[in-house]
Amino acid sequence: MNKETGPLPFDKERVPRHIAFVMDGNGRWAKKRGLPRTAGHSAGSESFHKAAEILAELGVRHMTVYAFSTENWKRPLEEVSAIMGLLEKYLRRSIRELVENNIQLDFWGDLSPLSPKLRKLIDQTDELSKQCTGMQVHVCLNYGGRDEILRAARALAQDCLDGKLKPENIGEGELEGRMYCKNVPPPDLLVRPGGEMRISNFLLWECAYSEFYFTDTLWPDFGREEIYKAITEFQKRNRRYGGLSR
Repeated sequence: MNKETGPLPFDKERVPRHIAFVMDGNGRWAKKRGLPRTAGHSAGSESFHKAAEILAELGVRHMTVYAFSTENWKRPLEEVSAIMGLLEKYLRRSIRELVENNIQLDFWGDLSPLSPKLRKLIDQTDELSKQCTGMQVHVCLNYGGRDEILRAARALAQDCLDGKLKPENIGEGELEGRMYCKNVPPPDLLVRPGGEMRISNFLLWECAYSEFYFTDTLWPDFGREEIYKAITEFQKRNRRYGGLSR
């Protein structure tokens, strides 16, 4: 029973353990309201915060979000600066609330281009998260799926050159162990709001057998009801992993 909405519309015992989100539609949400795109990103950051609280409440163990891709640097400087400013604001807020909510927060991606101030906040957040044992939130920042695989392949090649590994001994585990996603189960469900039906270089390795859920709802409007719809749809799927239906 949920105190806000009454009985849950899905089987809470079969909630996905890992849900990934492409947080799409912030700019269009703002445009529809005659607001600057930065206002859409601000509203989207609030949706992210609320979604994390809802998923933790439902017992989801992992939440991964596409916050900023390796391609997003092509956007106008003003918009990029606004996104980074919102991330800094969110981290300062998280540092206060992280332990209280028992939510772990970490970052996947190449963080080297970020400002020293932002990297310091990320380090502080990582350190604080070590005390938490609840849901893990993975924020993909300056992240690209191809880039992740390429970095892991380079690391494998270097280990072979250094004599630490033989090429014939390379398996999926060796590659994955050099990726951001190591020790994290793959997403059961990938959700993309905003009406687009593609994954845009997000978690290419991890989503090999994920279920996809697309909706026209824009990310800033993606609340509890939309989360319930996505999970309800997921529970209708027959996940065969290449095998036969049961």
